[in-house]
Amino acid sequence: MLKQYLLVLLAASLISIAAPFAVAQSSNDNPPNNQQPSQGNGGWHHGPPDPAQRTQELTRKLKLTSDQQTKVQDMLQSEHSQMESLHQDASLSQQDRHGKMMDIRKSTDTQIRALLDSNQQKKWDEMQAKREQWGQGHRHGPPDAGPPPQ
Repeated sequence: MLKQYLLVLLAASLISIAAPFAVAQSSNDNPPNNQQPSQGNGGWHHGPPDPAQRTQELTRKLKLTSDQQTKVQDMLQSEHSQMESLHQDASLSQQDRHGKMMDIRKSTDTQIRALLDSNQQKKWDEMQAKREQWGQGHRHGPPDAGPPPQ
């Protein structure tokens, strides 16, 4: 009887110890589908940012009007489509593809800047400078993010 009690206690202990690991493992098996930074933890997932989310972020930072929001989102959607096409183009070298992607990005940035009023342009220029400064030491990651934590 004591032996049976100890076996049941041991089994229950093992299950209670293993359960949190099993739950953690199953939640890692199904990562979230989003490709944007997680709010609060600074994580960044690879992949192109969603144009709607980028528009929301620019709206918040630049205080875009509804007309500006519509135009910016259209520009970002066009950029996104062009980037996707380039990404799937196996005929280009990685260096050529990267150069074309940078050209598309610069073109979109120029178009967006042209939509902004003078105050928004000033803020936009600050955001771009910060992005370039951050990119000097890093080739991938979120634009507009400050320097990574030390």
